[in-house]
Amino acid sequence: MKGFENTLEFAWEMDDQDSLAGFREKFYFPQMDGRDVIYMTGNSLGLQPKSTQDYVLRELEDWASWGVEGHFHARMPWFEYQDFLTVQIADLLGAQNDEVVAMNSLTTNLHLLMVSFYRPDKKRYKIICEYDLFPSDLYAVQSQAAFHGFNPDDAVVFLKPRKGEHVLRTEDIIAKIEEHGSSLATVMLGAVNYYTGQFFEIDAIGKAVHKAGATYGLNLAHAAGNVPLRLHDWNVDYACFCSYKYLNSGPGGVSGIFVHEKHKNNPALPRFAGWWGNDPDTRFQMPRKFVPAEGARGWQLSNAPVLSMSALKASLDIFEEAGMNRLAAKSQKLTAYLEFIIRSINESRMNAGLDEPVEIISPADSGQRGCQLSMIIRKNGKSVYENMVKKGVIVDWREPDVMRAAPVPLYNSFEDVFTFGMHLEQSLQ
Repeated sequence: MKGFENTLEFAWEMDDQDSLAGFREKFYFPQMDGRDVIYMTGNSLGLQPKSTQDYVLRELEDWASWGVEGHFHARMPWFEYQDFLTVQIADLLGAQNDEVVAMNSLTTNLHLLMVSFYRPDKKRYKIICEYDLFPSDLYAVQSQAAFHGFNPDDAVVFLKPRKGEHVLRTEDIIAKIEEHGSSLATVMLGAVNYYTGQFFEIDAIGKAVHKAGATYGLNLAHAAGNVPLRLHDWNVDYACFCSYKYLNSGPGGVSGIFVHEKHKNNPALPRFAGWWGNDPDTRFQMPRKFVPAEGARGWQLSNAPVLSMSALKASLDIFEEAGMNRLAAKSQKLTAYLEFIIRSINESRMNAGLDEPVEIISPADSGQRGCQLSMIIRKNGKSVYENMVKKGVIVDWREPDVMRAAPVPLYNSFEDVFTFGMHLEQSLQ
């Protein structure tokens, strides 16, 4: 790739030119032998911001000081705590403020949204999704079909890459939508596929979904905080996200939802109701009839999980300071450098008469991926992965032969990428 060099000096030069380099100091890195590890698993669990402890401690102090009165007298009153996150979440998702809310956990939210947006009947009952969905999503769509009395083997239609390919072509996705159009109830995609890292052409696919008369949903687990999103403009009907990956809110961190504004005042749209989703102006009047809050907030069920939300708030403040556009620009360059390093290793080994050991299965087009590169290790892959971890390079393994590495622009450096390559080359030997 033009302009890159597989040298430590080049990596240092790139880090010197990086206007976001200082954000690395805002995070804790796990230690191995007294040194920071090379951490490239932000696609599974993001690092802890150093400010998180202060944000959580503030709520613990207010709980100690106020008890239940903290709902109204805490420094950030708990009654409205979810609203303190709204603008920053909306900015990250490309949404309007009333289209998003932080609540619950990821798969819980997916089920709650499908209550509203998967409304099958005898004619329209099918769900289209990727074949290599994360298991939790797979179980969710299968169980939703079964709950409504349909056979998941018939109702769930899987998108598979062409033979010999690893990523889905947009034209094939659209063709599948058109093939099942008259029986299609909803399409639910991972906006960025967890296995390959493919970032789908959300807008083009959505137009085909709506033309077929179905609803369009996204799981943003691997997209939120990773790639630029414009959910409102793309006319996505519903989406959910988690915050413990790229959004760095800690293990099991609070999730959130997006509901397009066109649905916010639709009384015909069913939903499971809860007290926290009731109109906040009448919530403490304990009405016997549910009157939903406007927009996505009307899908809330229970009190805001303040301690978890405070951890997310710490990270969102860092995102706001860094700016998603700047992060996306660095991400493309950083991931391209990782791709260059891997291809350099392949080229070096092939020049020595050896087989090409690594196959990148993530899209080559930087516009169709986030910061994750997934790679097949063709020989002794698990041993290569285990050796990398022993060397202090924290990456991710997916059976049977895929290693995933995600250089996150908030806290990874070009030196990290170079060092990753050095240890990969040694481990392959």
